[in-house]
Amino acid sequence: MIVIYEDNHIIIVSKEAGEIVQGDKTGDIPLSDTVKAYIKDKYNKPGNVFVGVPHRLDRPVSGIVVMARTSKALSRLSEMFRNGEVKKTYWAIVKNMPPKQEDELTHYLVRNEKLNKSFAYDKEVPNSKKAILHYKLIGKSDNYCLLEVDLKTGRHHQIRCQLAKIGCPIKGDLKYGAERSNPDGSICLHARRISFLHPVKKVMLEVEATVPQTTLWTSFNQ
Repeated sequence: MIVIYEDNHIIIVSKEAGEIVQGDKTGDIPLSDTVKAYIKDKYNKPGNVFVGVPHRLDRPVSGIVVMARTSKALSRLSEMFRNGEVKKTYWAIVKNMPPKQEDELTHYLVRNEKLNKSFAYDKEVPNSKKAILHYKLIGKSDNYCLLEVDLKTGRHHQIRCQLAKIGCPIKGDLKYGAERSNPDGSICLHARRISFLHPVKKVMLEVEATVPQTTLWTSFNQ
């Protein structure tokens, strides 16, 4: 975990692939607990430390996570994420060249809770939710393409599912059609940039998270 920004109201960190944001049945230490321990230690706080989680990032994904340090900031941030007032940009490394260098994708996603997976359809189907993203090709190596993805909606596994639908599964993402897993269990999806109006100070915040320091990510020289 790397702290990118902090003040009295919010803290923004970059998580490593493999870290869980909130506690689950695995019993692994969640990022929220790591952040609490960091605040408690840094500010020498007695008793319990409040850290609220207004959004999540899938476990195998790296990059930016915003957390709230007060209940007031949490309720405002949660509403902003819900209403699409937070601009999120991701970088994804995919195996195949996309059909176009830049495009806006619209699909209808159906979430299967049992499989913990979403399925994309071209037309509206029962229980589906509209999913929109914009991508552009920003890098290319011998074997892979680097895409920048702007999310217009926030659906379950949206980027993973929509990119797989156009024949560009994310490297390492076995669930959505990648041929092989990554050795560390990650997938090559990184929450790169986020911008939003500070929930209390009312100033625009934009932060960026460095890509994972692996040979593949750094080979793109971004």
